Amino acid sequence: MTTTPDIWEPLEPALSVRQVLTLERVLAGEPEVVAGASHLDRPVRWVHVAEAADVGVMLSGGEMVLTTGVLLAGDEEKQAEYVRSLHRAEAAAVVLGLGRAFPTAPDVMRRAAERCGLPMVVLHRPFPFAELTEEVQSRLVRRKFAAVSLSEAVRTELTALITAGAPLQRLLDEVARHSACPVVVTNLAHRVLGTAGERPAVDDVLRDWERIARQAGGTEGDGWIRAELGGRGERWGRIVLCGYRGDTATGRLLADRAAESLVLHRMLGGGAACSWEEQSAQSLLTDLVSGVVPARQLLPRARAAGLPVNRRTFVPLVVRDGDTPRLDRLLRLLGLPGLVAELADGATAVLLSLPRDQDAGALAAHFAARLRTESGRARTVVAAADPRVVWDDVPAGLREAQHVADAVAGSATALDLPPVVRLRDVHLRGLIRLLRDDPHVQSFAERELDGLLGETEEDLLSVLRTYLATGRNKSRTAQLHHVSRPALYRRLEAIQVRLGVDLDDFEQAASVHIALLAHDAQQQ
Repeated sequence: MTTTPDIWEPLEPALSVRQVLTLERVLAGEPEVVAGASHLDRPVRWVHVAEAADVGVMLSGGEMVLTTGVLLAGDEEKQAEYVRSLHRAEAAAVVLGLGRAFPTAPDVMRRAAERCGLPMVVLHRPFPFAELTEEVQSRLVRRKFAAVSLSEAVRTELTALITAGAPLQRLLDEVARHSACPVVVTNLAHRVLGTAGERPAVDDVLRDWERIARQAGGTEGDGWIRAELGGRGERWGRIVLCGYRGDTATGRLLADRAAESLVLHRMLGGGAACSWEEQSAQSLLTDLVSGVVPARQLLPRARAAGLPVNRRTFVPLVVRDGDTPRLDRLLRLLGLPGLVAELADGATAVLLSLPRDQDAGALAAHFAARLRTESGRARTVVAAADPRVVWDDVPAGLREAQHVADAVAGSATALDLPPVVRLRDVHLRGLIRLLRDDPHVQSFAERELDGLLGETEEDLLSVLRTYLATGRNKSRTAQLHHVSRPALYRRLEAIQVRLGVDLDDFEQAASVHIALLAHDAQQQ
């Protein structure tokens, strides 16, 4: 059975010249660095024993070249050219075994190596090059096998998750677990679509995302490893390993395997009906509404998701019976920066981010009017909280807008609603909606309506609801229920008998009305 390295510990970088010089077998040869000491961290891709003066043409880069210099002795031009050819071939280092050809480090080679920045090491004691070659090659081969094995393990695990219908976040968590560093997925505009990794480390990355995004789009370095996402000749995003601590080649393998899996995940529908952009906005707004994560900690995510957050006015909205993609398209059409995400119970949250010199109320009303026009639903409920200028106040604003939307849910036909409904517009209904889970309110509702709560009394309960909602207007109630006035009188009489109340008495009617509002709120 194939084994893989500990997934929490990324593979160490490939052996460097410095590390090779600390191997026990090498130390036996008493190595001394005589040139290029500042370049000892170069990675060693291979070890090559070569005596030929034109060895450079046989190299492909990254080799540590071992030589006794026997073919170079007595010819200073050959010695200098030997070093220059190694430099042109991008060799990692040259190791010269002192002995019959060169009892001491030749000055010509040493000076040439120093000028080229090529590490040059001499061995003061006789040393069998075969032992060094065997030691380093075996280590490199083991590392190569471990990297490929890890790559295949990641591919297998991610494919299994995709087959099981796992969401994007689950795949990213697995990639972060293997790479032991923050993982970020973006679109081509560098807008963050998903993140994974230890939360503090991810937040550190997102806080400086503007700079990192520029770096991620250019050359790789310092552990920032990226892989493009796309298919059929079209790119649509990238995945970035941020600060990967292991071998760069291994990191590229991990990033490539992750990219392959994310492309497949997207092609198969992503395990969800909504796009990655929608999932990203939904995750952020859900965390804001829930209050589980402090708003201050969510600020880097909001900024990285493309939401302007500096010196802005935030307008929290909740739309009932809204279509999330339509709302997102409408924001872009109107040029309003914001995020859209579907919440529970058919509600959709919209967080607008406006310049402070713009009229937030007027823009919210314009958005609501256009939404009704676009959707063809004249009674679509758009609830809002008062604008917030401090980010920390946004969660409370979203919850207030959600509360207002819930308060008028199912009652839009009975209420004369303004284009944008606010807390001051829901009056008693809003208070009851807020207190619906209070045991005392529940007990009050059951006690007041006890005579009408049976299944056979649903028709009478509906008549009572309409009668009270219309301000006890008998003509309007009869019209809405398509019954004659005498028939309505009989039903109202039956209601009063069953409840033991006089609906012509204002206080008793008000008590029943409050109980009915509480009962309806509890059923939602």
